[in-house]
Amino acid sequence: MTKVFVSLGSNINPQKHVRNGLNELEKHFASLIISPVYESIAIGFEGDNFINLVAKFDTVLDIHQVSNILTDIEDQNGRTRDNIKFSARTLDIDLLLYGQLSLKEKKINLPRPEIYHNAFVLKPLADIAENLIDIHTGKTYGQLWNEFNQSSQQLWQINL
Repeated sequence: MTKVFVSLGSNINPQKHVRNGLNELEKHFASLIISPVYESIAIGFEGDNFINLVAKFDTVLDIHQVSNILTDIEDQNGRTRDNIKFSARTLDIDLLLYGQLSLKEKKINLPRPEIYHNAFVLKPLADIAENLIDIHTGKTYGQLWNEFNQSSQQLWQINL
């Protein structure tokens, strides 16, 4: 079994789409561990606030099978792929970690670089994987969060 961490985010009817995403993840991967939910302002464009969280699950599927399932769940929730990196999203599910794999392919880059740059990814990851060691830095995700410039990005916990 491989431990997988994914981030979920939305700023278009976010409560509905994030719930849908979690429900679909549970159908495919059963037992999820879910971080607290955070709200944050849009980064890189003017838009509605996002809600974000991180989910963990175990799987026997290979990384490409997992990636395809995540893409299908996004598509089921009206995700469009218009090549605009910073834009509104119905549902964005990003593969953050797949075990201890380090990989850089066209569609998959692990550990996902956003972990190190975005509070809305790092904080919920640290919430459920505080003592997990990052393969690139040798630090735990708890340490990375403590060292992160937390005043650089607005982030607050909410109820889903």
